[in-house]
Amino acid sequence: MATEADVNAMRRAIALAARGLGSTRPNPVVGCVVLDASGHEVGAGHHERAGGPHAEVNALRRAGVLARGGTAYVTLEPCNHTGRTGPCAQALVEAGVTRVVYAVADPNPQARGGADTLRAAGVQVEGGLLADEAEAGNAAWLTAVRLHRPRVRWKYAATLDGRTAAADGTSRWITSAESRADVHRLRAESDAVLVGSGTARTDDPHLAVRGVEGAVQPLRVVVDTEATAVRPGARVLDDTAPTLIAVAEDADTDHLPGVDVVRLPRAATGRGLHVPALLAALHEREIRSVLLEGGATLAGAFAAAGAVDEVVGYLAPVLLGAGPAALGDAGVTTIADALRLHVTDTVRIGPDLRVTAVPAPPAATPKER
Repeated sequence: MATEADVNAMRRAIALAARGLGSTRPNPVVGCVVLDASGHEVGAGHHERAGGPHAEVNALRRAGVLARGGTAYVTLEPCNHTGRTGPCAQALVEAGVTRVVYAVADPNPQARGGADTLRAAGVQVEGGLLADEAEAGNAAWLTAVRLHRPRVRWKYAATLDGRTAAADGTSRWITSAESRADVHRLRAESDAVLVGSGTARTDDPHLAVRGVEGAVQPLRVVVDTEATAVRPGARVLDDTAPTLIAVAEDADTDHLPGVDVVRLPRAATGRGLHVPALLAALHEREIRSVLLEGGATLAGAFAAAGAVDEVVGYLAPVLLGAGPAALGDAGVTTIADALRLHVTDTVRIGPDLRVTAVPAPPAATPKER
C-alpha cells in the first residue's frame, strides 16, 4: 500500500520528467527522486537529453552515499540495457538502494526487465504508482513504442462559432497574444511541427519556437503534395530550425535544391499524401511527437486516418458567422460516426479558453436482453 510519502515523491518525479519534454528524442522523458533511509529527499533529477545521463543516474549523483538504504522513485521502469549509457537498474543496485518504486512498466523490448534485475539483486520493487499520471506525461514516447508512429497533437485556434478566418480570408489575430505564446510552449514540447500546403501558401509560417528559454527547435514539416506551396525564400527554409518538405513521389522539386525532401505515396482517395506513410517516415527520423498546426484539410485527413491523439483548441470570445471551419472532411457523414472526445483540461489563457481533449474510448455495446 503506497504511503503519502510515496505518492508525494512520485508526483515530484513526474513533474521533473516534464522538464525534458522536447529535448530527449528519441528517448522517453523520465524523472527520479531518491529518499534516504529516514525518508528525506537526498537526490532528484530528470533525463535532460538523449545521450546524456538518465534520470536515475542524475538523481543518484546528487544523493551520493545518502542513497544507500534508501528508496528511488522513477516514472518509468529502470532500463536494463547498455546503449549510449549504462543500465540504470545496475546503477541503482551499486548505489545501495534497497527499494525502487516505478510508475510505468517499460514496453521497449530492448530495455525492459530492469525490475527483474533489481529483484534478483535483493531490491524491493513496486510498480504502478501513479501510472496514469506518468503515462500522460510520457505519452509521446509510449505511443511511438506501442504504435510505431509519433503521437499527434492537433492544435487549432478559432472563434466561438468555430471559424479560423473571416470570409475574406483574414485571420490575424483571432486569439490573444497569451494564447500565441502558449502555442510556442507546445512547439517547444514537440519533436516536429507540421502544416499543410494551404497554410504554407497563405501564411508563409515560420514554425520555429520563440520566447521559450532553452528550447530545442523542432523539425518543421510541410506537407506540400505537389511541391508548389514552398518556394525559395519561404520563411520555413531559413536556418533557425531544420525543415522537411513531404511531397508526392512524382512531384517536381527541382526548385528546392538543398532542401530536405521526403517522397511519399499519395492518399488512396482524395488529394494529399498517405497519412500512415508520412507518420512512418517521421518515426524513422526519430520523431516521437508531432504538433499538427494546420490547416483544416490536413487536420481532416489525420482525423479520418485515426491519427489524432490529442486536440488542443484555443477558442476566442469572437463571432464571425462565416469563414472556414477548423476541421475539414474527416470522413464523418452521420452523427453516429462522429469522433467523440473526452475533455481532459479547460483553462483560461488571457481572454481565450484552451480546451484539451483526447479520443473517447469506444462506447460499450449494450448487452442483449
